[in-house]
Amino acid sequence: MARVVSVFLPTLPTDRIRRADPSLPVETPLVVIARSGSKRWIAAADQAATKLGLRLGTPAAKAQALVQGLMMIDADPAADLAALERLTLWALSQYSPVVAMDAPDGIVMDTEGADHLQGGEELMLSGLVNRLRGRGLAARAAIADTWGAAHALARTTDRETMIIPRGQTARAVNRLPLSSLRLQGETVASLRTLGFATVGDLAATPRAPLILRFGPEVARRLDQVFGRLAEPIDPIRPAELVEVQKSFAEPIGAPETIEKYVTRLVRQLCLELETRGLGVRRADLIVHRVDNTMQALRAGTAKPVRDIAWLTKLLRDRIERIEPGFGIEKLSLAAIIAEPLIETQSASSLIEEQITDVTPLIDVLGNRGGQRIFRVAPVASDVPERSVQRIAPTADEDGATWPLHWLRPPRLLARPEPIEVIALLPDHPPVSFTWRGKRRRVKRADGPERIFGEWWQRSSEWIAVRDYFLVEDDAGERFWIFRSGDGVDADTGSHTWFLHGVFA
Repeated sequence: MARVVSVFLPTLPTDRIRRADPSLPVETPLVVIARSGSKRWIAAADQAATKLGLRLGTPAAKAQALVQGLMMIDADPAADLAALERLTLWALSQYSPVVAMDAPDGIVMDTEGADHLQGGEELMLSGLVNRLRGRGLAARAAIADTWGAAHALARTTDRETMIIPRGQTARAVNRLPLSSLRLQGETVASLRTLGFATVGDLAATPRAPLILRFGPEVARRLDQVFGRLAEPIDPIRPAELVEVQKSFAEPIGAPETIEKYVTRLVRQLCLELETRGLGVRRADLIVHRVDNTMQALRAGTAKPVRDIAWLTKLLRDRIERIEPGFGIEKLSLAAIIAEPLIETQSASSLIEEQITDVTPLIDVLGNRGGQRIFRVAPVASDVPERSVQRIAPTADEDGATWPLHWLRPPRLLARPEPIEVIALLPDHPPVSFTWRGKRRRVKRADGPERIFGEWWQRSSEWIAVRDYFLVEDDAGERFWIFRSGDGVDADTGSHTWFLHGVFA
């Protein structure tokens, strides 16, 4: 069963305009005006305009009279569609092999088998909405078993994210309004005149009278939203995409047959990449089945490669997830992300020392999903929680190093935890401290190491300091604790004690 995500961008036209001109005041209401002949009306309104009572379809002259200082910009459907296409291509590279535009205001993608790479459906949806918000785009996202259900839910809910569990689509859509079925406005108005208010009301009505009066479209949309009729997603493909395909006169389904043709596709893809001087970073295998449905597998690499044997192994390890159903009629293999690749000699018989390449291990772990592979690198900062950052496992460091004049604990807590301390101020180490309900007597101590605040980060750190101590209790355990402030002046800190790290 597929899992479909629908992303709704309710204010895409106004968000696009604000992104293009960041100087526009946020508090100034902005609307996009569409025209047909002499008629002009609001086609899109931002949040500020909506709060003032402006709605889609409001005549432009009336809106201008109601709201003083209203900013009105002519609609540009071509620019909106181009912006939506760019967002769809971005989602293709980040979230799923099967992504398409749901014009004019949305994106649809089949995330079956791909959500685990993002930590599950909940983290995937919340991360998607947050990343779009970071780009200045308002968004709502819903996931369900069908495209029609996800599309309807994303456009009728006030929540940023909505997840419908597998098999509960019918229950979720029964109470939705008729307008969520993607029917023509005239059809929806006629159905309401007849007394239909919700999708459930319409689904409980005999089909024959509906088809006789409104045609097959109503029945088709109902079947699509409930999953009785397949609605395939035609994935978007960039013009420069490197892709190879294999169609079959007779459908295939045996695992060994699929593996054979996948190997051939990998070989063709690598040859094509070699002619362009590229290496693949992310490859998608699209399985087209005879029942007009698709299944996708995604494999990623830590660095650009075009090693036929290695790419074949990465895909072969996941072939068992393919469900051929009644048969497979076509296989497609695309290099969704490709980067320049320059062949270099990694070893020489004249050099005895060789560097172990761990990227194969990174590839295997990364493609298993459920986790993110990263490496910890130093940052030029004396403040402990700012002195480290997560970087890609194969990324180059910027040359920063950790301070070497003082020891640092191998385990740094995510947040310093408050402790109760008995100590003589201002410079003496603690005599004892209580952490997580256990009192510990200090046997040895070293310090203080004074760390000053970084005034360029926040003005509140202009005179802030911390005094760190390395202490060992009577059980031999060593801890890294600090006092906020210099122990004399209250402006330098609260003089509260914290435990920040633990030594092995």
